[in-house]
Amino acid sequence: MQMKHQKSILIIFLLSFSLLKAQETKPISKGEVLEKLSENNQSIKISEQEFLGARADYRQTNAVLLPNISVSHTGTTTNNPVYSFMAKLNQGLFSESDFAVDNLNNPDAIDNFTTSIQFEQPLINVDGWFQRGSAKVKMEATEYQNKFKKDELLLEGEKTYMLLQLTYKGVKVLEKAQKAALANKNLTQKYFEQGLVMQADVLDVEVRLNEVENQLESAKSNVKNVSDYLNFLVNEKNDPVLVPSDSLEIIPYSLAEFDQVTTNRADIMAIEKSTQAYKKMNQSDKMAFLPTLNAFGNYDLYDNQLFQGASNSYFIGAKLNWDILQGTKRFGKMQKSKAEFDKSTIQYEQYIAKSQLELNKAKRALSDAQNKLHRSTMALELSEESFRIRTNRFEEGLVKTSDLLMSEAQYAQKQLEYYQSIYEYNLAYAYLKFLTKE
Repeated sequence: MQMKHQKSILIIFLLSFSLLKAQETKPISKGEVLEKLSENNQSIKISEQEFLGARADYRQTNAVLLPNISVSHTGTTTNNPVYSFMAKLNQGLFSESDFAVDNLNNPDAIDNFTTSIQFEQPLINVDGWFQRGSAKVKMEATEYQNKFKKDELLLEGEKTYMLLQLTYKGVKVLEKAQKAALANKNLTQKYFEQGLVMQADVLDVEVRLNEVENQLESAKSNVKNVSDYLNFLVNEKNDPVLVPSDSLEIIPYSLAEFDQVTTNRADIMAIEKSTQAYKKMNQSDKMAFLPTLNAFGNYDLYDNQLFQGASNSYFIGAKLNWDILQGTKRFGKMQKSKAEFDKSTIQYEQYIAKSQLELNKAKRALSDAQNKLHRSTMALELSEESFRIRTNRFEEGLVKTSDLLMSEAQYAQKQLEYYQSIYEYNLAYAYLKFLTKE
């Protein structure tokens, strides 16, 4: 009795464990995947932070235009003749008795509190202006790079969703093949019992059934693998087994849509902006030979009490600074930035040419995928008819078991190839759209 009770507890535990292990399923459309990916993908969020960093670098260059203002409050006490004389003079406390020789040489200690407001205002700083322009286009280049990264991730999300569609199609085909193999097994077993087929035929059918069941288990695991990766892309924490609500269908297209690479594509714009940044840095190095003009000034409050200001004074001016020669440092820096600009220009032209090659290759790949889809459609129709005929003839005892098994396996294989060709066709189309996206 106790043993029976323990077995019941074990069964309940195993059932509970299996329920906990079972993952929930969740239907999802391609539009939902792309929307969630845009909003939640971690790589996109990292790219957004990179842009904020580049924007912060650009905002630091506001120092070329805006004033630098600082405020300080200083307190001192001294009997030093010079500083004592100066403190009294600044505080407006100087009297005739302070000119006595003894008072000048041996003054009493004096407290001095100074509040100072200082400013510096750039007026002419040509090389700084070009550096600011360079920082701006670098920020814009980062923005375009992030846009291209996002487009790449959206393509990856679309590709993974189509792969999920394909894996589910594979499961359905293999479930159908399992059902057919099981029916063949039952029919073959019946014929064997009637003495119409040999034991070897029964074993062959069982081998085929076992093979299909192994493929089916592998296909189901593949569904979970693809679903997990799609969950990772959209940053889904619960990791449900995703089920595509959109069917795997052929997307019509026209090659006229994809004539040539547009220079407005995000990655190309990023390289163009980088080239502009190098150009402005070279211009900045050239302008470093010009003088700079800056205004400056300060306003001071003095008192012998803390945070008071009985007297005040101001001081303003402008400074023209011209570093005529710094050895050969400037010449070398200018030559280096010129080389970097020329290199970037060549890389831009090379990237355009390479992108056009990639587009031509993708167009041929799409054309090949279309031809493959056409051939796999015909092969599927032929294999289906062949399997139907052999099934009928097998039931009439006119076809060998091996012929039926070969026909059934071929039909299942052609179904898988057909759905694979649809996936490859749609993927080639999506990649071509990606290459020509502005």
